Amino acid sequence: MNTITLPDGRSIPVLGQGTWRLGERGADRAAEARVLRLGLDLGLTLVDTAEMYAEGGAEEVVAEAIAGRRQEVFLVSKAYPQNASRARLPQACERSLKRLGTDRIDLYLLHWRGGVPLAETVEAMHRLVEQGKIGAWGVSNLDVPDLEELGPALSECATDQVLYNLEARGVEFDLLPYAARLKMPVMAYSPVGQGGDLLGHPALKKVARRQGISPAQVALAWTLRQPGVISIPKAASEAHLRENADVWKVVLTPEDLSELDGAFPPPRRKQPLEML
Repeated sequence: MNTITLPDGRSIPVLGQGTWRLGERGADRAAEARVLRLGLDLGLTLVDTAEMYAEGGAEEVVAEAIAGRRQEVFLVSKAYPQNASRARLPQACERSLKRLGTDRIDLYLLHWRGGVPLAETVEAMHRLVEQGKIGAWGVSNLDVPDLEELGPALSECATDQVLYNLEARGVEFDLLPYAARLKMPVMAYSPVGQGGDLLGHPALKKVARRQGISPAQVALAWTLRQPGVISIPKAASEAHLRENADVWKVVLTPEDLSELDGAFPPPRRKQPLEML
């Protein structure tokens, strides 16, 4: 598995596992955990979750999946913006730690910006790092002006997790180049889109046929075509998970990339940051 280096020097896989919508149905949790464990077997040891996902249910699924294997996993979770204050972030972190069955979150993110000043959130994150509760902190769904507002603390920000796929390319205009200059990886969520419309696109199917892979693999490989991007797709089944795990081997050709650019043009001007 290819890796990428965080600002603090740690190396993590460029391809991980997302958990949005996991844990919503109790009857599905054992199967969901089984898929996540298979991902660990296949080298997808970066696991991303959040307190928002199924109101903690996804974190509980992750706990089941990583039980006995915590040392293999780079664990990412995210806090609600309303919990990002000096007083509430430590409490939110403790709840996540309990649900995850661990004493440390490797990377803890502000899920999106809310009413709490960023400086206060950073202060609370610093305290959690000092206490050993988290290994590093980062953000999600923040645009360039928000990142600039972090000031000197920006050098400590491990990542910005944003919506990035063929249908949502706005971050390429300024956010991705900005992060590259900082040597800060960007984490792409929903890399294969939502609802299946992207995967049914004729251009994606054409490239998939030429490569001998699935449209989902094309979409995922596209997010990994350049350095500095981590991709965190969710797998709904073991077959889907195995497809995801093979994507890091896929190399899209100039012809493939030109085909995709023609169907999904890159941005020519600044666009509002998209998010789900």
